[in-house]
Amino acid sequence: MKITAQEEYGLRCLTRLAQAEGQSSTLPEIAAAEGLSVPYAAKLLGVLRQAGLIESVRGRSGGYRLAKAPADIGLGSLLLTLGEPLFDDPGYCQRHSGVATDGNCVHLGSCSLRALWNTLEQWIRGSLDQITLADLLQSEGQLAELVRSRLSHPVFPEAPLITLAPLSR
Repeated sequence: MKITAQEEYGLRCLTRLAQAEGQSSTLPEIAAAEGLSVPYAAKLLGVLRQAGLIESVRGRSGGYRLAKAPADIGLGSLLLTLGEPLFDDPGYCQRHSGVATDGNCVHLGSCSLRALWNTLEQWIRGSLDQITLADLLQSEGQLAELVRSRLSHPVFPEAPLITLAPLSR
């Protein structure tokens, strides 16, 4: 899994705002604290604001603050807001198809790789959504233990069992 700069620094900016506990932080404060240029921090905060994760506050004590509680922001959804899906289903077949004579992918009806990548995408997003922005405020050791604990639970609900009954004649 590759984390882009936008995902990394956007997450760091949000963590900085979560640490401020409801107080507004200015763009220059956030940029300086994270070692970012002001224009780059502004771009990241713009993406986060458009997604409804942060809000801008005008006035003397203005700046940026979280629009949601840190516990309500799952990392899977957040990283998807800042970046791209790991597996992009609609474009996958066009980019990786062996083309048949009719122009369709030779694996159109039966593609185990598409099923694999799609399932892994859902699993990773579901796993990351079990970790919240609030969790990132813990120490490194505490967070590692929390992640291990949360990921020990299944991400996908178990499939219901089908009860077979004998056929009656």
